[in-house]
Amino acid sequence: MPANAFISYSHADEKYLERLHKHLSVLRREGDLQDWSDHKILAGSKLGDTISANLNESTLFIALLSPDYLASTYCYEKEFEQARKMHEQGRIRIVPIILEPCDWLASPFSEFMALPKDGLPISEWTNPNNAFLNIVTGLRRIIEGMEADSSGRLTPVVNVSPTTGRRPRVKQDFDSIQKAEFADGAFATIRHYFERSCAELHDLEGQIRAKFEPMSPTAFTCTVVNRGKRSGGEAHITVHNSKGRRHGMGDISYVYERHAGTNTANGWISVEADDYNLYLEHHGGFHSFGGRDDAKLTPEQVAETLWNDFVRQAGIEYE
Repeated sequence: MPANAFISYSHADEKYLERLHKHLSVLRREGDLQDWSDHKILAGSKLGDTISANLNESTLFIALLSPDYLASTYCYEKEFEQARKMHEQGRIRIVPIILEPCDWLASPFSEFMALPKDGLPISEWTNPNNAFLNIVTGLRRIIEGMEADSSGRLTPVVNVSPTTGRRPRVKQDFDSIQKAEFADGAFATIRHYFERSCAELHDLEGQIRAKFEPMSPTAFTCTVVNRGKRSGGEAHITVHNSKGRRHGMGDISYVYERHAGTNTANGWISVEADDYNLYLEHHGGFHSFGGRDDAKLTPEQVAETLWNDFVRQAGIEYE
């Protein structure tokens, strides 16, 4: 069942809402998310009642924060206040998304982990698409951490018991379908990270060229050229989603060649599980996690580290 997200925003920020809708398309297409905002209200409907009813049925409250949002009486005092009460009841997760610099840290929103990373406003990113990608991967992790109750409706995992302060952990077994879906989601995260990062590098004026090429729904290849280096200024990579056809090379494999086949790999990632969670393990290749192949990794960690190791071969590093 998809997570139901209520998007709260100021109408002055509609351009950000439209861009967010586009970046959420994969989550919607995969059936992981249903999002609602007041632009879906039909003419003749009672505005306040419709908004309140849709918020009451949601499990995610996504607030698009800006000076206009914080100045909006309806967004701040109506929608957010209802969401706070639902959060206290363990019925909803509140996720602030910072659009532009504003005084949100002095507001109750400071109690919640914000997106993009480190609360850096979207307007201050060199390439806003990378900010939205960071937001989508963050939302994907939140959705993956939610559980279905007996009615089948997704509800947030209760982090801390209000009576004892203890955090419950519930053991479970993961079947082959769950593991396959986790692998597909991880591959999609890696693919989107590489596509957006390639676009960001390519947009930089100067000596860097980058090209992302989809090969199939289960494979892509990337090339980065650093024209400032006379030798060793090129990097190539091909990444495959094995779709269950491991052949000893994990669920996701990669090789530092352009348009490489599935019969070779420099390293691979496998989906593993403990009593509580699904996670990824890396085998061979890069060792940016202290050389440990048994580290429990998230798709975002794998995507970022694999990208950094890939571009490092062309003499490119991030501060």
